[in-house]
Amino acid sequence: MNDMASTIIPKSDQLNADDLIAGPMTIKITGVDIRSGQEQPISIHFEGDNGKPYKACKSMCRVMVTAWGPDSKKYVGRLMTLYRDKTVKWGGMEVGGIRISHMSDIDSAMTMALTVTRANRKPFTVKPLAQKPAAQQEAALPSGEDATTSGQPAVTAAISADEALLILARDWSECGVEKYKEFWSKLKPEQRAAIGKDRHEQFKAIAADVPT
Repeated sequence: MNDMASTIIPKSDQLNADDLIAGPMTIKITGVDIRSGQEQPISIHFEGDNGKPYKACKSMCRVMVTAWGPDSKKYVGRLMTLYRDKTVKWGGMEVGGIRISHMSDIDSAMTMALTVTRANRKPFTVKPLAQKPAAQQEAALPSGEDATTSGQPAVTAAISADEALLILARDWSECGVEKYKEFWSKLKPEQRAAIGKDRHEQFKAIAADVPT
């Protein structure tokens, strides 16, 4: 036996970041349990989980709802690639956390702003995942640097282009004035028209209220 990965698998009742030290993994969902009121209310079961479901954090739940919609029954049979993000903090320390890099059943890359701290939101990108064996998946991680993908706001299979655009605009407005200005500057004229003057002014007001 030459594989060291099996010697560093942590003991737990759930998939955790240290399980992914050896590299990303693509899972096929078999069921989702939602138990409100618990510290970790979402358990995502997948093929070969050995009783260790993926208990998604709120940020990753938001990614899934935006991409696939709120009906968890529709998640069964879908795929996503999980990876260990060593920069995730808990209690002010970098302890690592699980993030989603790719998802099946979306038409194009999806970028949204996720909360890092109460006053800090950063862009996060999830890419489309073709339904093929995990060994053939591209191991690229999301760059999370641009407000748009290929110059355009992301469009997912779960929501319309205009709805996705408004979600992005709202998310970037909650990042503050400078980030919202940067987002707005990258939009095409037809995208600005889709948002509309009134909503643009509302988003500017939201941005102005964000603490600097």
